[in-house]
Amino acid sequence: MFIRYLDFEENGSLHNLNFLSYPSMRSIGYLVVNFGGPRHLNEVEPFLRTLLNDKEVIRTRLPRFLHSFLFSRVAKKRAVTVAHDYQTIGGASPIYEDTEYVASALRQILNAPVCTFHRYLSSTHKEACEKIEKMSCSEIRVFPMFPQFTYATTGSIALFFKEHLPAKTVAKLKWVKSYPTHPAFVKLFQHSILEFMHQKELQEEDTILLFSAHGLPREFVNEGDIYEYECHASFSKIMEAFPNILGRLAFQSKFGPGEWLRPYTIDVCEEIELWNGGRKNVLFVPISFTSDHIETLFEIEQLYMTLILQKGLHPFRLPAFNRSTMWIEAIAAILKDFNPISNRMLIRN
Repeated sequence: MFIRYLDFEENGSLHNLNFLSYPSMRSIGYLVVNFGGPRHLNEVEPFLRTLLNDKEVIRTRLPRFLHSFLFSRVAKKRAVTVAHDYQTIGGASPIYEDTEYVASALRQILNAPVCTFHRYLSSTHKEACEKIEKMSCSEIRVFPMFPQFTYATTGSIALFFKEHLPAKTVAKLKWVKSYPTHPAFVKLFQHSILEFMHQKELQEEDTILLFSAHGLPREFVNEGDIYEYECHASFSKIMEAFPNILGRLAFQSKFGPGEWLRPYTIDVCEEIELWNGGRKNVLFVPISFTSDHIETLFEIEQLYMTLILQKGLHPFRLPAFNRSTMWIEAIAAILKDFNPISNRMLIRN
């Protein structure tokens, strides 16, 4: 069969797609995994309950039943506020539909079965697991929609599979662990930034690239999580194409008490006059988000961009890759190059 892959020029623009010939891959299937998001307002509370009951995300020493009882109550209380936030972005998260679209497009490119899994949409889990089990493939290649690895996202899904799929199915899973500096990912980001700046007529010498990644408790990194390192690796590689632009990496979406990865995006925005060097344009770049959702459509657009506007500066937000054809083809390129990792290698000890 043939697989298409991306071929970029040095400046980030695209050559024509090339084609490589490979032996038959009829025994190989694919699985695209993502965070999931409420598809309507009635799904907000169960989504939060599933998220907060994940002990890879909220790590406590409480027995599982007590943890579940406590954080189910927290989810119910927070759902009121969070539902309002979702209402402001249209009453739903686009992640589910975007992920399904990407999977459908990959079926055409890879000419192979492609399933999906949405970690915090519990109502989809039974059907998803059944489809994964029924994949008549000797190998299932798993692609996480998380460019940088953390046990709280990719690791959580690997643990879920260990606990809910038959051992023979889990043994088939071969993961793309992460791809923070893969050329297809980096050059796609560089291309997207350049194209956006051209469309908005943003001059390099008057623009700041403010990369905002999802936050993570500092304790997770101290225990060996590589997420912070991989976020910095992505930032450094992408910035190689912009030597004349001021760039910063920050972390958003802090939840609960305790120290999280710094600097916090909100602090960087509030103190921007101290470091912007007179630049007037601030372009937010969602470095850890491949799909737009509440963190980009509400948190960045309505909280952080409002702060920048109040400072008398001009805020912009780079859209996530979402359903971009270039993103889908970049995924195919990453899958072509991947170094397979077993499911058990992604689970925290």
